[in-house]
Amino acid sequence: MAEAPLKEEIILTKRVHGSCTTILVGKAASIDGSTIIARNEDGNVPLQPQKFVYVHPADQPRHYQAELSAFNLDLPDNPLGYTSTPEAVAGKGLWAAAGINSENVAMTATETITTNARILGIDPLVPEGLGEESITTIVLPYIHSAREGVQRLGALLEQYGTYETNGICFSDKDEVWYFESIAGHHWAAIRIPDDAYVVAPNRFNITDFDFNSADCMASADLEELITTYHLNPDRDGYNLRHIFGSASAKDTRYNNPRAWYGQLYFNPEFDTEPIDQDLPFICRTDKKISIEDVKYVLSSHYQNTPYDPYSNAGTEEEKKRFRPIGINRNQELHILQIRNDVPAAIAGIHWLAFGPNTFNAVVPFYANVTDTPAPYRDTTSTYDPRNMYWLFSTLAVFGDTDFTLYQDFEDLFEQNTVAACRHLQIEADAHYADQADPVEYLTAVNAKMADIALAKATTLLGQMVALGAPKMKLQFTLND
Repeated sequence: MAEAPLKEEIILTKRVHGSCTTILVGKAASIDGSTIIARNEDGNVPLQPQKFVYVHPADQPRHYQAELSAFNLDLPDNPLGYTSTPEAVAGKGLWAAAGINSENVAMTATETITTNARILGIDPLVPEGLGEESITTIVLPYIHSAREGVQRLGALLEQYGTYETNGICFSDKDEVWYFESIAGHHWAAIRIPDDAYVVAPNRFNITDFDFNSADCMASADLEELITTYHLNPDRDGYNLRHIFGSASAKDTRYNNPRAWYGQLYFNPEFDTEPIDQDLPFICRTDKKISIEDVKYVLSSHYQNTPYDPYSNAGTEEEKKRFRPIGINRNQELHILQIRNDVPAAIAGIHWLAFGPNTFNAVVPFYANVTDTPAPYRDTTSTYDPRNMYWLFSTLAVFGDTDFTLYQDFEDLFEQNTVAACRHLQIEADAHYADQADPVEYLTAVNAKMADIALAKATTLLGQMVALGAPKMKLQFTLND
């Protein structure tokens, strides 16, 4: 008879679901004055089908029971509607991942992060606490601002504990907040300055922290805990990454290079190295950041460096040295944008792409809708190229066989898809208020955008087949 797994093994099984990359942009740092929170949801293995749904208040559970732990709680009776990107396969947990609610508050959860033995010895993880599987579902429908999201999640974490350490992001039209769970019951969160951006990989990210600032929040006893247990290695101030995080060899290969490349894209003047342990957390750039910039970074694989797996510039060892941002384990990419130059009814945009980011395109879906488009909503557990998840996954697998051959066609596909959807968005922004039912109109616009993405992705697949067929090894030509 097999031995029962240890609690530590159960925790490990739960937390390997994701290893993501996050980008945050304040409203004064973006090109159009919107707030932006974005994340690659990466699985521990390729091909974990995702879907895109709208959860109506009537469909939100009043009692929540996790599938991966005993965690459960009664939920309030007044939920908001919200978009969500849960798992498409039942029985593995909900993993709602990200969304925008009807109050135009956005949330993404979670970025798996590191910690250290010092804090875990003081405040151990809680095997039956809450985790990534549950966080979005029990928080997003009940908050009316980004700040309120931090407060609700912090209170839940203090009460129930967590079995993993994570980074979670909240935004509304004015503020962007980054929240990190530190250990079993402790947490800290910081408001990202309006003129700043963040690139956050799978490590503890918050650095400078001011316990007396209104733009910093934490569990009530966190400062006292640091003092009581002699946790601060620095002589001055509080650098939470130094106090609660890691600086491991794995960080230099798996985490730091992703932050380095993203920061180098926005700030080419930075004099840093991929393995640096003290890369900055909050950054500023003279260039205003667009949705396309965010998508580029979250799709990147160290282009124009020796570390690009698709390049001939580096050695085989260099091309395998660092973990790319765009990877075969990308399951979905969301860019949650809350706009400030339009009415509230059309302010929330849930940009979405499925599958590995090297061969997909983000679509700007309105969040204030009654339903989501079928090709994104009805993802099957088994292969079906009529679903956008499976179609984009097909493009990525095919494209990976000869990236140089297919790259130009992929670039054109992405540009043309986003341009066509942006054109529909401009028209909808101008005319939605004239409609008899504006919400149904926006729902229909989303469906048109999905049709565009499906048609153009299918065309791209046909182009790739035509390009690849003459290069098959199984060929023989008779010149007679």
